[in-house]
Amino acid sequence: MLKDALVNIWKIPDLRQRLLFTAFMLLVYRVGAHIPVPGVDPAGLARFWGGGAGGIFGMIDMFSGGAFKDFSLFALGIMPYINASIILQLLTVIYEPLGKLAKEGEAGRQKITAYTRWLTVVLAALQGAGLTYYMAQQGQADGVIPDPNLRFYFVAVLSLAAGCAFLMWVGEQITERGIGNGISILISAGIVAGIPPAVKHTWELLKNSEISPVGVVLIGIIIVLAIGATVIMTLGQRKVPIQYAKQIRGRRVYGGASQFLPLRVNAAGVIPVIFAQAILSIPTMLGGFVGAANDPDSWIGKIFMFFAPGGWAYEGVYVVGIILFTFFYTAIIINPDELADNLKKHGGSIPGIRPGKSTAQHIEWIIMRITLAGAVFLALICLLPQVLITRFGVPFYFGGTALLIVVGVQLDSIKQLESHLLMRHYDGFLKKGVIKGRRG
Repeated sequence: MLKDALVNIWKIPDLRQRLLFTAFMLLVYRVGAHIPVPGVDPAGLARFWGGGAGGIFGMIDMFSGGAFKDFSLFALGIMPYINASIILQLLTVIYEPLGKLAKEGEAGRQKITAYTRWLTVVLAALQGAGLTYYMAQQGQADGVIPDPNLRFYFVAVLSLAAGCAFLMWVGEQITERGIGNGISILISAGIVAGIPPAVKHTWELLKNSEISPVGVVLIGIIIVLAIGATVIMTLGQRKVPIQYAKQIRGRRVYGGASQFLPLRVNAAGVIPVIFAQAILSIPTMLGGFVGAANDPDSWIGKIFMFFAPGGWAYEGVYVVGIILFTFFYTAIIINPDELADNLKKHGGSIPGIRPGKSTAQHIEWIIMRITLAGAVFLALICLLPQVLITRFGVPFYFGGTALLIVVGVQLDSIKQLESHLLMRHYDGFLKKGVIKGRRG
């Protein structure tokens, strides 16, 4: 069945063009990720990072597919766009004019998209300036930037902002003319780009007898189980039964059908993890700026070392932050009162529950329970990399944000491919039913 579906994908001219266009845009993205910003010494960068990047820098480098450590044109990746989108989404909830604009249909969405683009450029310029200043100051001893003059700052910030804007355009082009959500695919491509080096490193350790074959098999089993659990939780829904009343219009009878209100178990997605990581990375960044790492015996150095990544305090606050942000973000994107009002307007009701306030309270109670399950799962999957590395000696990073993003993006892309096949009267990837998307 899968083989036939893959053959049918290539038979459809429009679908074939979309796939080739997506592949070409990803190739452009990967080429640009290896073009360094003018005035940066690659050898100095290698000495500065020492083979790795942690904290918020590690997260940015993961999203950019290694472009951040190389200080390339795409060093910022698509993170400024993600931040701009989150900011605009939050503002539509707390700022009434933007909230009204979001409800104006396609015209309102286009205006918000334009605001997101401009905010992305502004954030990219600010983050580019901060990154350039940080590298010029912290990497001075390693010779990262041999000549940090005003001209270099201008060229570097302009290059980084232009690279981010170009990636935003590439993502929009993939969404319009390719397969899947372009921005998500770019993030996923950057994460997947780190798989071959991880496999190569593991193979070298296996040849040198630094890791046993049994250990490799156990790691493989854990990876398969983690991916399966992530797929289940990503597609998981709580179906609330809805009964619509019959309405007689003329000689026709409308309604009377039983349907479901799908509520996602992990409605917040990966956003709570990003929030928690960003906030916990602030002490590490401040510690680097004030030199706390160079003086661990001082009181401020002890505070920063107490909350250093990998410690029990860091992991505990990390878990609590993920759970709190999951509830917070779910409350923003799902409004039980609005759902109850919409059901009441369309003649729908939950069996055994009175319409109106009682329905809203019932939906809210269901959301609270399934959100708790989703929050605990997010916390566990984000602790998985630390456990694998520290307890089992896994020689690569697996789990957390990367796993959630890659699995979600692949499911969305497969769902879109299947919809194209079914629309043209071809069989999908499954013999019975269809692959569910992440949104109900």
